[in-house]
Amino acid sequence: MRHKKSGVKLNRTSSHRQAMFRNMVTSLLKHDRIKTTDAKAKELRRWADHIITLAKRGDLHARRQALSIVREKAVVHQIFADAPKRFGDINGGYTRVVKLGCRPGDAAPVSMVELTGEKPEAASS
Repeated sequence: MRHKKSGVKLNRTSSHRQAMFRNMVTSLLKHDRIKTTDAKAKELRRWADHIITLAKRGDLHARRQALSIVREKAVVHQIFADAPKRFGDINGGYTRVVKLGCRPGDAAPVSMVELTGEKPEAASS
């Protein structure tokens, strides 16, 4: 029985799965949207929502927790600067999954994961 065991295995080892989702959440936060399979997209929402919740909290411990998942300092700095303005008034639902159809090579269902909310304007000085 799989009681209280969250997350999908995706036919990968735990280290491979963890590395894959670290890379995917980094790319999502850097580019605001990525294209992947449906199963990976649904699991990626959990990772991304957790990082954004940490960024909204904004303290030093939250920043260190985010850096343990997202290994690029520039991406963590950017999301910690933008998240309170972009997601400050909503609780959860920071990502959107849009189904795109099937991939031509293997007919795998493909989705686009994107961050919701308006991107804050860059300060032009």
